Amino acid sequence: MFKKYKISEYDFFLVLLVVGLTIFGSMAVSSADPSYISKQIGGLVFGIFLMIAISLLDYLLIIKLYMFFYIINIVLLALVFSPLGAMINGSHRWIDILGIRFQPSEAAKLLLILFLAQFIMKYKDKVKSLSFIMVCLALLIPPFILILKQPDLSTCITIMFIFCTIIFVAGINWKIVATVLAVSIPTALFVIYNALQESSRFLRPYQQRRILAWLHPEEFKSDEAYQTLNSMMAIGSGQLYGKGYNTNEISSVLNGGFISESQTDFIFTVIGEEFGFIGACFVVVILLLIAIRCVSISMRAKDKAGELIAAGVGGWIGFQGFLNIGVATGVFPNTGIPLPFVSSGLTSLLAAYAGIGFVLNVRLQSNKY
Repeated sequence: MFKKYKISEYDFFLVLLVVGLTIFGSMAVSSADPSYISKQIGGLVFGIFLMIAISLLDYLLIIKLYMFFYIINIVLLALVFSPLGAMINGSHRWIDILGIRFQPSEAAKLLLILFLAQFIMKYKDKVKSLSFIMVCLALLIPPFILILKQPDLSTCITIMFIFCTIIFVAGINWKIVATVLAVSIPTALFVIYNALQESSRFLRPYQQRRILAWLHPEEFKSDEAYQTLNSMMAIGSGQLYGKGYNTNEISSVLNGGFISESQTDFIFTVIGEEFGFIGACFVVVILLLIAIRCVSISMRAKDKAGELIAAGVGGWIGFQGFLNIGVATGVFPNTGIPLPFVSSGLTSLLAAYAGIGFVLNVRLQSNKY
């Protein structure tokens, strides 16, 4: 399963980007809540080990277990509703076994990428047909529904983006792309219109209020828009250079306790306030470079599976980072999703490092042919 590679073929630039971003994120997590820093450092160390180990494996052998990945993914997502599941803030997103808390929806992103990569490569001659796309969608529905029931709409959106990225890279017919856009854009506009109605038939009350708070934050400044408005205020107050790492300024929005979940969903707020515009740009640029590097590796992959794995991971990291930052800056409605390699949360961090490990292996294998 392990192969011999030349050290010169290893993508140290991608490794440097990922580890550097995690170290910078650990500093922000420490400032947001010092109690999380030991776990974050432990996650960094184990994540590096996991990334290197996976990068030295043969991904073509691993993805032969694609049906196992699909089934275990369904089982883990279903277990959050069992006695092993842990409910936090009204959401069923975690499994708690002997005090170890695990979030299956984070691992689901990588497991679905591996499954789709092998499944599409196996039937690559049919990828341009609409019937094959419908089969792929049908296979996506069970995990999608289980995640939606948690509820975790932001992860559902991320998974759909990953799916669209993989299908697009696989060589989908442009007529199908045009049809999807022709349907999805009006649908998105209809959802927004429906949220503006007094009562919505399609949205849950909390979802409707989040959309309304996004459109009219001043009307929801004491509840749904409270977090977002404070986040925007904190980021703006950082100005160019920020207020300083772990600042003790009284005027700090973070120190005033106005930002909840600052170590996870709103970690970008901490970065904006303490490291300013320069620190925020650093995070955005590094995330963009990671995504671009993954796509670049995808284009040089030796086979379709490697191409889809690297593109899927790149799309996942890039889009999830874009979504998290968009929420913190008020561009998108408030959704709970971590910032890759930056937010606290071991499942999210280790899943991302495992994904990069597969990308590194795709890069190593591409140089052997």
